[in-house]
Amino acid sequence: MAYIILSLSLLLSYSIFISANESQNVIVGAEQFSEYLPLIKNKRVGLLVNQTSQVGHQHLVDSLIEKQINVSAIFAPEHGFRGKQGAGETILDGRDIKTGIDIFSLHGKYKKPQKKQLEQIDFLIFDIQDVGVRYYTYISSMHYFMEACAENNIPMIVLDRPNPNGHYIDGPVLDLNYQSFIGMHPIPVVHGLTVGELATMINGEEWLIDGKQCDLTVIKVKNYDHNTHYSLSIKPSPNLPNDLSVQLYPSLGFFEGTSISVGRGTDWPFQVLGYPDKKMGGFSFRPKQITGSWKELNYAESSLYGERFTVAESGKLSLSYLINWREKFKRHNLTLISRPGFFDKLAGSDSLRNKIQSGMSAEEIENSWLPELDKYQQIRKKYLLYSDSDLIK
Repeated sequence: MAYIILSLSLLLSYSIFISANESQNVIVGAEQFSEYLPLIKNKRVGLLVNQTSQVGHQHLVDSLIEKQINVSAIFAPEHGFRGKQGAGETILDGRDIKTGIDIFSLHGKYKKPQKKQLEQIDFLIFDIQDVGVRYYTYISSMHYFMEACAENNIPMIVLDRPNPNGHYIDGPVLDLNYQSFIGMHPIPVVHGLTVGELATMINGEEWLIDGKQCDLTVIKVKNYDHNTHYSLSIKPSPNLPNDLSVQLYPSLGFFEGTSISVGRGTDWPFQVLGYPDKKMGGFSFRPKQITGSWKELNYAESSLYGERFTVAESGKLSLSYLINWREKFKRHNLTLISRPGFFDKLAGSDSLRNKIQSGMSAEEIENSWLPELDKYQQIRKKYLLYSDSDLIK
């Protein structure tokens, strides 16, 4: 790909996440109280947070309460406030047992905070660890949070965090005719932005409803740029348990539109691929029953056969996984893309599906993305808050 310019030695070094020396110098937005506490002092504050919203070893909610900030409401995204619900599982409103604060779900009946829920709110804060992939839904929740701010004249703060896949951009750019909760913006699958940068882009490109803009403040990460490798100390969702899953997610996420298991219900989610046929590979695993929207599709208690990955191929999005399984399925007269509608939402159009089904190679398909990636990069440059990666033109 034209956007991955590196020698073999640089590639090998870039494929390894440095979890100690480099990451410990990074200071996330939530830790910089002096930058945002003056803005919310004596204000009623609503938070869109989850289990990743940590300040050291303490949750942001608890930290703010200790500092006598009036936390009036908590909004919960997919997987819930504590991050324990399954993918796609409905999240219910409730009350936090520890603090007694009302929790409003943004992954149930509503995706956007409702006017009534905001009547006692003066400020909204977003603080969630993202992984830099378009179909990872936390950024969709952020979009609707921004929209609620714009509609109700409530200022919003994004407490920025590093993007563990922020060193490159890749994949097809979304066609807005295929817009959904797993893809809301005309950006590539791997967008190369922190949530703060993306929020700035959403505002600047007028992607909110009716072109409105919200009153946005981003608290930048210190000691970070897009060359910085960042290892996640807390898993951002149940099926991204470690750095390897996070690295492989952009490539293996497409398999959610197929009949192939990506390891939900195992110890290796988004690190394995399998199908109930011994001819599909030498690695065998048996998924356990899971909750959420994938519970009927994870082959619970069945023996699956395929492969396990211990490194992310080339440290970037790669279609080789899909193309290899296309050829396996073709040899056995099986249909690879069994959920075409959902696959198209993941890809952002029907173009990728059509190219795979036409027999094109991974390289041919990846090269076809370059013109749109070039256009996107020109837009992206306007909203960067940090120095860009050496791997991006």
